[in-house]
Amino acid sequence: MEIVVKEYKRVSVMTVTGRIDSATSSEFEEQLNSLTESGRVNIVLDLSAVEFISSAGLRVLVTTRKAVKSAGGDLILAKPSSQVVETLEIAGLDVLFEKFPNREEAVAYF
Repeated sequence: MEIVVKEYKRVSVMTVTGRIDSATSSEFEEQLNSLTESGRVNIVLDLSAVEFISSAGLRVLVTTRKAVKSAGGDLILAKPSSQVVETLEIAGLDVLFEKFPNREEAVAYF
């Protein structure tokens, strides 16, 4: 898994590539926690290059969303891969996350 974070004025964009599973979810969670702990609570996750997301990865998404919402922010998804969308739908979590067809529209949301 590879993670790249780009900071904008009102939003942080985190691009994730590869697999988010039990082996990588702790690194994914640490990266998101470092954003929220530094006060960055408007987060766009670009998951277009995520090949697989496990229940451990879903847990990180849900707990991070809860943390940013309670701080007045939001966690949204930019162009999630079909694998991510399918996993969210199967888990019944797709209704929790705003999804945008590209990164630009997701950033403009804020």
